[in-house]
Parts: sequence; structure tokens; C-alpha cells
Amino acid sequence: MTGSAPRVHILVVEDDLDLRDSLVEVLVEAGYDADGVCDGREALRRLSLRPPDLILLDLQMPNMNGLEFRDEQKKLGALSKIPIAVVSADPQATEKAKAIQASALLRKPLRVSQLLAVIPQVVGAASAGERAE
Repeated sequence: MTGSAPRVHILVVEDDLDLRDSLVEVLVEAGYDADGVCDGREALRRLSLRPPDLILLDLQMPNMNGLEFRDEQKKLGALSKIPIAVVSADPQATEKAKAIQASALLRKPLRVSQLLAVIPQVVGAASAGERAE
């Protein structure tokens, strides 16, 4: 595959193991490079090891929830610019997604078609923003 563009890497931050594994599987089958972690603390550790192009972020998790994760992510220089797509069933998800400057909101139960439609929009917009800087 010489000359091909690197695959988009997506980090799924979700405490529900079945949902996390399902999302990673769907993303890989769709041609993305994806892996998952169970909470915000683990996500922060992963960011420095292998920064993703997009973070799919649940809001309600143990140890460190999505809002706390985003507060910490914002302190990480270049890593703070990684776009976030909130994936949540939280009734206040719209307000919370705006508060953390999420690029997208996907409500649970999640439809695969919605997920796959949002990714290129968010990643493409983030890439365009980097080129404009």
C-alpha cells in the first residue's frame, strides 16, 4: 500500500464493554483504525501514546467522566485540538456537548449510519482547521 494515506484513528471512550467492543468492530469494518478504553483516565494515558484523529466520548463513566476528561484534555497543548464526538444517552447531552465544545453529538441508542456519516465531517473539519492555521 505504498503512497496510501494513513487510516483515520478513532479512540472510543465508553465504559459499557459490549458497546465499546461493538463500536470498535463497526469502525474497523468501515476501514478506520479504532481502539477503545473504559474511562477518561485511560483515555488520557492513550492520548500521549498514540494521538487519535477523533475521540468518541461517553459522558457518564466511572473514575473520570467525559466532562472531566475534556477539562484535562484542554490542558494538553496540541492534544487539546483532537476533535470530540459525544456519544450519550444523558438528557442534558446537548448542553454538555456544547459546554465542552464537542464537534458532534450522537445520541444513544446509536445508529451506525449516523456514526459513519459524522466521522468524515468531524475529521475533515478538523483537518481543514489545521491547514488554515
